[in-house]
Parts: sequence; C-alpha cells; structure tokens
Amino acid sequence: MKQLKNDNAANRASYVGYIYNIGERKHKEDILNNIPKEWSSLHQKGYIHIHDLDAYDLTYNCLTIDLAKIFPFNDYRNYDEKSKLINIFSFIKELLINLGNEQSGGMAFANFDNELASIITKLNINHLNNKKLIKALLNDFIIWCNNNHTRMGQTSYYITLNIGLANNELSRYISKILLESFYETSDKIIKPNIVFKVKKGINFEEKDKNYDLLKLALKCTTKKMIPTYLLCDSKEDKDFDPNLLSVMGCRTRVVNDIYGNIGAIGRGNIANISINLVRIALEAIREKSDSKTIEEIFISKWDKIASIVKDILLDRFDKVCLSDKNNYEYNMKYKLWCEDFNKPLKEIYKHGTLSIGFIGLSEAIEILTNKKYYDNVNNYLMAIRIIKHMRDYCDCLIMTYNLNFSLLATSGEYISGRFVELDKKDYGNLNIFKKGYYTNSFHVDVDSNLPGYKKLQYEGPFHELCNGGSISYLELGEAPIGNTIGLLEYINIAITNNVHYLGFNFPKDICNNCDYIGIFDKCPYCNSTSITRIRRVSGYLEILDGFTPGKKAEEKNRRRN
Repeated sequence: MKQLKNDNAANRASYVGYIYNIGERKHKEDILNNIPKEWSSLHQKGYIHIHDLDAYDLTYNCLTIDLAKIFPFNDYRNYDEKSKLINIFSFIKELLINLGNEQSGGMAFANFDNELASIITKLNINHLNNKKLIKALLNDFIIWCNNNHTRMGQTSYYITLNIGLANNELSRYISKILLESFYETSDKIIKPNIVFKVKKGINFEEKDKNYDLLKLALKCTTKKMIPTYLLCDSKEDKDFDPNLLSVMGCRTRVVNDIYGNIGAIGRGNIANISINLVRIALEAIREKSDSKTIEEIFISKWDKIASIVKDILLDRFDKVCLSDKNNYEYNMKYKLWCEDFNKPLKEIYKHGTLSIGFIGLSEAIEILTNKKYYDNVNNYLMAIRIIKHMRDYCDCLIMTYNLNFSLLATSGEYISGRFVELDKKDYGNLNIFKKGYYTNSFHVDVDSNLPGYKKLQYEGPFHELCNGGSISYLELGEAPIGNTIGLLEYINIAITNNVHYLGFNFPKDICNNCDYIGIFDKCPYCNSTSITRIRRVSGYLEILDGFTPGKKAEEKNRRRN
C-alpha cells in the first residue's frame, strides 16, 4: 500500500498507517485553522516549521527514561532467573511501545548498560550462569528495535541507547555483548541508535578501564555507522556529570534546568520550531539599505520571526499543560518524569525544554555575501555572530518566562526540501534552489570537499551555542573497516574543537540476492540490481528509497571529507 506522502524515511506502508495519515493531516489542518492566522501563515509560507504539528495540543516530544528507577521489581521477585531475564526485556519492549504512543518523538536510556546491570543485580540474578541467555535477549532486542514498525501503524520507535560509562563487570559485559551483537547482526539491521559516551578517565585513554569498550564501539562503527559518539569532554559538556548526559532521537540535548533537575534523566523536549534562515536572507537582500548592514537587516528580520515563534511555543506549552492526564497512562504509572504525575502538568513539563531551531545557515550566508561561510574569516565571523545572537535571544527568554528555552541545530529531514519548494514560489528558480535542499543547521555543505579536520574546526564553535542539541558528521568514501585508529583520531580532533556529538557516515549498498556489501549499481558478484542502500538521513540510519525528496537530493551531493 502506497503512503499518501512519505515525510519520514522510517515509515513503512500499511493499512493502519494509511488511515492514520488521513487523520493526522486533518488534525494538522484543524490546528493551523485554530491558531492565530499570523502564526499559521508563517508555517504555511515556509518561514518556519512547527514540528510534530499533530501533537500541538496533545503531548510533548521526547524523554530520557531512568530504567532502573522505574522498573517494577516486586512483580518479578518470585520468578526463576531465566524468567526474570526474559521478563526484563518484555517490560522494556512494552514500556517503549506504550510510551511511544503517548509522545511524539524519541525515547532514550541515558546509561543503558548500567541501568540494565542494576536491574539484574537487584533481582538477584547470577549473570555468570546466564551469559548465553543475556546475549540472546540483547540480540533479540536489537532486532525488535530494527524490525518493529507498529507505531502509528507504520513507523519504527525512535530508541537511543546511551552506553560507555559501565561501572562494574556486569555493565561492562552488557556493553560488550550489545556492541558485539550489533556488529554481528545483518548489515540491514540499522537500529536502535546506540550512542557511546566518550570520557577521559573512563574510556578514552589506554589506561582507562573501559578503553576496550571504546575500541569495540569503533570497530562496530567502521562496519555499521553505529555507535555515534557523545563527547563528554567537549566544552559544552565537560562540567556536567557524564552519567546525566544523554542524546535523544537524532540529536536532542536536554541538560540545563532552571528548576534544578540538571541532566537529561526524567526530562525531555516539549516542542521545537525551526526557522528558515534562507527565506530571511532572501528578504534581507531585497531590503538592502545604506543605513544598515545586510547582517543587521537579517538579524532584525530573524528577531521578528523568533518573537512569533516564542509565542507559538508558549501557547503550545500552555495547551500541553492543560491536556488530559489520562493521555499519559504509562508516564503516570511509572513516574517517568523527574516530578510526580500527581502534580499539575505544568509543574512536570516546566522541567522540559522549548527549542527554537534553524536550518540553512550555509545558504543564508551565501545569499548575504555571495560566498560560503567557510570561504573566508569575515563570513565565518558573521555566521558565528548570527548564531550567537540567536542563542542570546533564547537565553533572554529563559529569564523572561522562567522556562527552559534552548537553541536547536535542527535536523531537516522533511524541511530540507519543503522550504526549498515553498521559497521557489516567491523567488523563482534561483541558483540557491537548484540542488533541491538546504543544508542542515550550521553544517558545512555536504559537497564542500573539506578535509575532516577542517570541517570539525569550522563546526565546533556552533556546538557550544546550540544547547538544545547538535551533531557533526564526517562523510567517508567507504566503510573504514579496520581503521579504528583513524576514527579515534577524528574523535580526538572533535573534542579539541569542542564538538559535542559526532557521527561517521559512509555509503553502504547491500545486494538483496546474495548479500554482497559495497558501493554499486549492479552487484559485482551476482549481477543483481536489487539493492538496499543504507544511508544516514538526519541522525539515524534508514533505507535510501524512503528518503524525502530533499534528503535524496542531499545524499546525491555528499562528498567525502
């Protein structure tokens, strides 16, 4: 069954998904018709994108779960060891399914290795006698995360397992088996998202106890592009307890909390809205004047849009806080947030974040100056000043409204192409539109051909400014099998340049007939043209056929760093 329109590469066609999409689109229309016209017009014309519009008045976005804290130990104390282990994973799956239907975005475990080890220990399970079963259950869980597309009848669950800080032999064993199992599974197994936390004194240097786990993670990445790496010694993260840090979904970062619950655990993002920087730059060029610099005009225009975005986020926050608590059965049952659900929702969700995002910094600077932001020092400093202004604005909102506003370096899976098509309607076929997409957030262009170390140098300063989440990618020409040392060198360069979160990309084609892996249009082994193409879309891996038009165009343009 064909989807109405595939806005998400993770979707798979189904009857339930088809019917869901009809209802979803109608609800989005109703939302746009019921919010102030000025707000809906900005979304419809492509100045902004209100993410998860269907969830506007119903639920929040994403959440990091403390699995060990919420686990119902008493339900399993009378089981034998094997039954306890089997039911631990049954509980995790049930939790993810039900929570996935109570919120609009991703779910993460901040320390999956330590949390799972804690549960096994508290249930008095002798893991030494059950190593084979633990391995089998972890392997089954990986395959379940990859193959399950039951959310909304069509979508996989956005699950992120943060690991790397294992603090005892059992949690080390869990990390080891998780990484080995993911490495050994079929190359078509591309989920869940696994994030390895890199921290000096724990796993970064040869003398560190978990250095062997980092090496294993790097080996897995050379083959599968997973794990990605949360760099806990970057400037943005080094002053926080690494156990409290977590990546949710493709890049969401939730750390600071003006209400005292520092860190991601039991907290999440409530909502985010992205601003189209390219549209603002095009308008700024039209309004050149002798009294203001082009940068001043751009910033003034951004301020006007951001002020409205702020109003939309506040309205959305208020509406979610007024939603029916019965919508959050599993949140209430297991007390998943850092505040008890007996309190008013506002007291709970005030710990979440409201994010202003952006896309197309590279194209915006090119429009304003006729050069890329990484072409010369003046352009680069302009780019930094613009993003710094945006961050300062978000910080001012925190003080004004006593809510956790943040600046998000948006992943633009859908909007990378949507904004281009909308901007064409008002500006015609400009050269900037010809490639068919806008560049994610602050990223250097995917066809820049810059060496990897240069790309990280340029992007590093933006990570500190984008406190709502960010990532940098290095595009490799092929799978770097056997070159873990090269990846480790890049991690070191990334930390030096204060990159907060790092991923490695490479094209990966799999023959559906004989499972040959490489980069090809016809299998060199059996001549089949039935090929599964695995690529990173916007933070997570997916099959290229399902990419949105904008992301397909971007993928075509990607060049190795």
